[in-house]
Amino acid sequence: MDRLAAMQIFVKTVEAGSFSAAADALRTSPQLVGKHVQMLEQHLGVRLLRRTTRRHSLTEIGRTFYERARIILAEVEAAESL
Repeated sequence: MDRLAAMQIFVKTVEAGSFSAAADALRTSPQLVGKHVQMLEQHLGVRLLRRTTRRHSLTEIGRTFYERARIILAEVEAAESL
């Protein structure tokens, strides 16, 4: 698993509000988005999102991870732009 890619997909999912919206923004399938988020959760050993059939919401640890992941991804982008 590419952890950086999984983090990007997770952040996009949170910001877009759903797997479908994230998939549209990333030009991929909602199933692939869900799979990446699930693999990230398995890697971390925690649940990042509470899922229902219609929506998802961040868990407490998911909110913390989201905030840190955004910072990390911004730093990676800044480093690449040098």
